[in-house]
Amino acid sequence: MNKYISEFIGTFFLVFVGTGAIIVNDVTGGQVTHIGISLTFGLVVMVMIYSVGNVSGAHMNPAVTIGFLVSGRLEKQEVIPFIVSQLLGALVASMILRFLFLNHPTLGITVPSGSIYQAFALEIFLSFLLMFVILNVSTGAKEKGIMAGVAVGSTIALEALFAGPISGASMNPARSLSPALISGHLQYIWIYLTAPILGVLAACPLCRLIQGKECCPTIERNPRPQIN
Repeated sequence: MNKYISEFIGTFFLVFVGTGAIIVNDVTGGQVTHIGISLTFGLVVMVMIYSVGNVSGAHMNPAVTIGFLVSGRLEKQEVIPFIVSQLLGALVASMILRFLFLNHPTLGITVPSGSIYQAFALEIFLSFLLMFVILNVSTGAKEKGIMAGVAVGSTIALEALFAGPISGASMNPARSLSPALISGHLQYIWIYLTAPILGVLAACPLCRLIQGKECCPTIERNPRPQIN
């Protein structure tokens, strides 16, 4: 049960702090800035990895959980509880943000500013890169594992910096679904539910190709990956 609570907490703070930064930027006339929002998402992921990564692996993302399942790093019976915990954490965060910012119309939803095809393609590539980094930094030397939080958080900040203005740089169905549900803006949610999953699924065989058997061990060898 503690790993599911960890996923709830990690995803809660990812959405609360990350989308909260978007909301604060809106209500303060841009004081946080796009760079600040990007760094906020990267930093909150990093600190959550170091806080709860040793308990649950700090997925905080249903697409990443599915990627770990496909990679043979997560037992099948854990997938649904992981995803439910993540979705609940995200929803609670968005509900609290709604209470704090009653007049904000969107609560930090992800929407494409370019074409839907650009956003869909970008989300696939962004999620591919994120999962590729996660799998590689959670494989091999212990020293690399110690720096995994920095690597994953930096990847998210990097991707948000360059692609956020076009696609929103979600890479995370829970992060996009919760503010969309609470704010009632569901028009583009299909992009952010499907593209991240396609991206992480594509990353898994490439990691295996590069890292060999260490990348995707059997469940018996590594029942719960830890990226911290």
